[in-house]
Parts: sequence; C-alpha cells; structure tokens
Amino acid sequence: MNPRSCLKIFSFLPFLMGSLLLLAALPGWVTAAPDRQKIYVVPVEGTVEPGMAAYIKRVTQKIKNEPDALILYKMDTFGGRVDSAFEIVDTISSVPKGKSIAFVEKKAISAGALIALSAGILVMKENTLLGDCAPIIQSKDGQKEAGEKTQTVLRAQFRSLAKKNNYPEVLAESMVSKNMEVYRITMDGTSQYMDKHAYDDLTEEQKNRVTQKETIVAAGELLTMDDKEAFDLNFSRQSVENLDQALAFLGYENYDLIVLKESWSENLVRMLQPFLPVLMLLGIGALYTEIKAPGFGLPGIIGIICLGLVFFNQYLVGLAGHTEFLLFLIGFLLLGVEVFVLPGFGVAGITGLLVIATGLVLSFQGFVIPDPSFPWEGRLLLKNLGMVLGSFMGSLLISLFAVRFVLPRLSLLVKGPYLSATLTSHADSDQALGVIPGEEGITLTPFRPSGKIKIGNKKIDAITQGEFLAAGTPVRVALVDQNRVIVTQTVNKED
Repeated sequence: MNPRSCLKIFSFLPFLMGSLLLLAALPGWVTAAPDRQKIYVVPVEGTVEPGMAAYIKRVTQKIKNEPDALILYKMDTFGGRVDSAFEIVDTISSVPKGKSIAFVEKKAISAGALIALSAGILVMKENTLLGDCAPIIQSKDGQKEAGEKTQTVLRAQFRSLAKKNNYPEVLAESMVSKNMEVYRITMDGTSQYMDKHAYDDLTEEQKNRVTQKETIVAAGELLTMDDKEAFDLNFSRQSVENLDQALAFLGYENYDLIVLKESWSENLVRMLQPFLPVLMLLGIGALYTEIKAPGFGLPGIIGIICLGLVFFNQYLVGLAGHTEFLLFLIGFLLLGVEVFVLPGFGVAGITGLLVIATGLVLSFQGFVIPDPSFPWEGRLLLKNLGMVLGSFMGSLLISLFAVRFVLPRLSLLVKGPYLSATLTSHADSDQALGVIPGEEGITLTPFRPSGKIKIGNKKIDAITQGEFLAAGTPVRVALVDQNRVIVTQTVNKED
C-alpha cells in the first residue's frame, strides 16, 4: 500500500467514527436492555406493637442502602402502641429521600396514620381511610383521651413529618387533638390552611383580603380522610384502584415486586405476644411450687420453660438485652440456692423472685427510667409493673391453693400398686405402717408439705395438711390412711 492510500484511509477515520456515534444515538439502532426496578413490599398489617417494629426495622435496614431499591410500605392497621409507632417512624425516616412509599391498601388509622406520613410518598387505594390519631389511655372508667402532655409530643411529631414530606402542617396536627378548628382560606388568590387561633390573630386588613373561608375540621372532631379527601387536602398523591396503578402513576413500568415476609421468629413473637401474661402467671407459679416441694421436678421445668419463652419473645423484639438476661440468670441462681442449698423459703428465694420480676418489667419496655418528655413511658412502666406484680400475686394464690388442696389429695387418686383386685389386708392399717394416731415424733426433713419423720427408732414418710414445717419440728400423728401418715405440728405448752 502506498503512502497516499494510507493517508486517505486515516483521513476517512474521523468521518467513520462520527457516523457510528450518530447512528448509535438514533432510536432503534443500539438498544440497551433497561434494568428492572426492584420494589420491596413491606406489609404493615395488624396491631402496631414491638413485634411489628422489630420486623420493619430488620427488613428496612437490610435493603435501604441497596442501590436503586424502592421500599413500599403496604398499610392496613388500626394502630397500637405509641412507643412502637415512634420506633417504626424513626426506621422509615432513615430511608433515603425518594426511596420510600406508603400505600394505604385498606386503612391507616391512629398510629398507622403516623407511620404512613413518615414515608416520602403517600398513595391511597380507593375507599380507604387515613387519620384519627388521638392517643387513648386506659383508666378505671374505661378508655379516655390522653392529656395535653402526650398530645403535644404527637403534634410535634406530625409537624416534623409534615415539614419533611410537604404535607399541610396544621391539618396533620388536627389528626391528634379535638380542640383544633381548621379552615381553608383563600387570601390574595392563594389557598392556605389555618387553625382558629391563627385566623383570630389576623388583622382586620388581612381578614378583609380573605375571599373564601371553608371549615375543614370542626371543633371537637379529629381529621379522618378517605382517599379523595386526602388527595384534595394534599396528603395523597393519587387515588388508585390497585398497587399496579399506583406504581404506574409514580412512573414505574418495568419493575419486580419482592414481598418481604416475617421470619419464623417474628411470627412466633406475634403469636406469643397476647399470651405473655399467662406465661408469666404459669412460670412464676410453677417456680414457687417447685420451691415448696422437695427436690427438683416437673414444676421447675415448666417454670423455666414459660419464663424462658417470655424472655426469648422480648429478646427477639429488641426489648430484652444483656441486662435483662443477667437479671434472669441471677434470679434463677438464687432460686437454685434456695431449692438445693438452703431448705425452706427465705432470703435467697424472695430475692430471686424479686430479681426475676425486675428483669421481666425491664424486658417489656425499651427504657429503664421513664423520660418526662415522653409521657406514655411512665404509663407503660406502671402497666408493666401491674402486669408482673399481678402475675406474681395470681401465681402465689394458685400455688397456695394447689399445695393446700390439690397435692394432699393426689394420692387418693391412685392407691396401688395392687397384686390382685381381690387382695385385701387383714392387718389394721394403723399397725401395717407401724404407727397409730396420737404418736409423737420429730421431722427429719423440711415438710413442703411432705417429708420424713422419726418416731422412736422408725423413719416414716409423712405429709402435713398443707403446713410447711422446718426440720426438727415436733409433730403428732393425726391420721393413718392406708399408705399415708398425716401429721400436725405439736403445740408446746409452757407450764
């Protein structure tokens, strides 16, 4: 190839490259396969409680930093605990802006409304509801609305979320308090929302510029909106028929829906939550019965399993940690000392139960000392104390009933073993056991309520009529019934 031909080829290269770039820019010539948008669906369904908060926190933290991922919270809840709702709000608020959507599939009431407003975008399905977040407390007269201290904190949270996500602040606050009256006014051709106090503070000149005034929230009412009202009041982006239509409205056409489900442990937490007081009642009662019975047996195993389930449940929702585990361990060790080392029921047993009670109370809350700025923490502490102490008192009464009336009669159910159905003894039952009513002896072991006594040179198994006796207590044989010797404590009379 001569030099002139090479020069022609090199001079043609820029034109060739430019043509290729132009063709690549034209539609249909070079088509890159578009990436499918990942949309993670997190169901927010049922009662808002610690189990739900733990589940939402786990899945959100796992995916929130994934590039280009979108998290959609599907709402269907009447609300629940305020502390759990605040925890969920903090979790959703940590998602980068523009990557979270709240889709109200059925309802988002009370704490559910607070959760829905924490997402960056809100879309509602047709015929759904949002609002009514008045805090309710339980009193001796039934349920009633919480005081101004609690409402103030909730209003501040609603204001914060409204500012962050561009919702009308005063309307968001009116979901909490019934004493707010809110108007939509048109002034100088611009519409805005204003509560009664702000409107009354307008000057006469400003009021004269108001061309329209419409009451949106009347006094004594809470703001509760259907999908159309939420759209009209600038909360919801759109009312849609289904989730696919909602995503299409938001501009997502090519996507993969990934529905995140609760793990087996989170399902266990949600299942056990309503039965925790019953498990505490059974567990504490079984441990108390074990302390009063000789040795270690079935009641102790039942008690450990029941209280272990309570602690495991609270550990999974993030309320019980190392401190509560240490308190549980110390309490069980003290009970072990009481059962195996120190006969009777004394300081070690009482201290062990108190330590376990403290661990139980702390495992039902995320704080040790209530924060005055969160009024519901004080009420939650009182509720937890009442629940744990109530379980202790209930289990104590049940255990005393069992020891007094049930255990002494268990032997009446089974009289055997028998060698023959017709086998009878011609010996007097008093003589068969070697003792007769009225004989006196001394206890060799603690009676709780069974143990061993010594009469003369004979050691005999016996049982009291429900009394708990220490070793070395003088006793008298009250009744001999086949294979049972029933004794009572001898009263020493001073001369």
